[in-house]
Amino acid sequence: MTADDARTDPEPLTKQDFEALAQFRFAIRRYLRFSEETVRDHGLAPQQYVLLLALKGFPDRDWATVRELADRLQLRHHSVVELVDRVQAQGLVERATHPDDGRAVRVLLTADGEALLGRLSALHRDELRRMEVVLRLPRWHDTVDDAAADPLRSARAEPGRPSGC
Repeated sequence: MTADDARTDPEPLTKQDFEALAQFRFAIRRYLRFSEETVRDHGLAPQQYVLLLALKGFPDRDWATVRELADRLQLRHHSVVELVDRVQAQGLVERATHPDDGRAVRVLLTADGEALLGRLSALHRDELRRMEVVLRLPRWHDTVDDAAADPLRSARAEPGRPSGC
């Protein structure tokens, strides 16, 4: 038990809550399996795709440092260095000296990396569109009546679409 667990007295979960959690977890795993198989079919390891996506999706610029990538990927610095080495050997990223800090290295996508990432990300987007309903966050038994108390929840709900998993 963590300190956070000890501070809260969680509401007991209902059978429907467990079913919703299990369904949501199943949907996440199904999406991840799709992703893993798709990127492998295109010659990448799943972590390599995630690295390319983190680079392209980095806020406000088209490059990132290894330290920033380690944070985004939740990996250790040396693991990201090895990952960048492998992707660079495939010609998908390049390293460049940071103009403001000679000790730092920027990691950038190459044209080949951009093209491959574009193809793979379009496939991922299409799969997420197909899975949209099952990847919705579960509605918990103790929040069913909270929609009236939370105007944002009501505004986010789409008419005619079921809530929950």
